Amino acid sequence: MLKEKLKKYKLILASGSPRRQQFFKDLDLDFEIRLKVIEEIFPPELKAEEITNYLAELKASAFEGELQPNEILITSDTIVWHNNCPLGKPKDHQDAFEILKSLSNATHEVITSVCFKTNSSSNLIYETTKVTINTLSD
Repeated sequence: MLKEKLKKYKLILASGSPRRQQFFKDLDLDFEIRLKVIEEIFPPELKAEEITNYLAELKASAFEGELQPNEILITSDTIVWHNNCPLGKPKDHQDAFEILKSLSNATHEVITSVCFKTNSSSNLIYETTKVTINTLSD
């Protein structure tokens, strides 16, 4: 049904994420992947979904003036929000250990924003999921 509704559009996924690509494949949607290198830096005063909203829109803005009338660009960003700050990707094994230790026996949020952009408009949505991790041993 979704595929039928989108048949007159060309979907462009601006993501190298294998999980996001698989999601589109699982929905049986035809799509093209277009990637742009974006420095994912956000203003330090942003919090929670403000960060993912900003980054999803930043990624979409890289395609400004390039979209055809029948194209829908989809960009996205996800963060883990814990103790009032974003957790980045671990730098190494020790950093991964410390991150997991901080999440042990605690609840954090996973926040994802998605931007849908055409040559004439842009729409942004986000979702927050609370995740609780049981106590992890070292």
